[in-house]
Amino acid sequence: MVKTTMGTKLPRKLEQKMQVVGEQIKLARLRRNLSIAQIAERATCSPVTINRIEKGIPTVAIGIYLRVLYALQLEDDILCLAQKDEMGRALQDLALKHRERASKKG
Repeated sequence: MVKTTMGTKLPRKLEQKMQVVGEQIKLARLRRNLSIAQIAERATCSPVTINRIEKGIPTVAIGIYLRVLYALQLEDDILCLAQKDEMGRALQDLALKHRERASKKG
């Protein structure tokens, strides 16, 4: 039986990104000549879950993604998430530029 979760609908743009991630994981598996069953066994999850990951279905837990990446020897790829954060760095720089010095009390 499939569990249903409220509020799992993603904006279209994010759905597309999840599909790309799924395709990348599938390509990594195929390049290694591994079956869905083999990855499922190594990641200690079901073949159905691997299939859902490869289709980009957003309800799969991030921990399972990590186990699949580990099974593919790609676990360090998770460190690329939010690595650049150009907007965050720009906001930080902006805050530093506008920072005022504390007034000296005499």
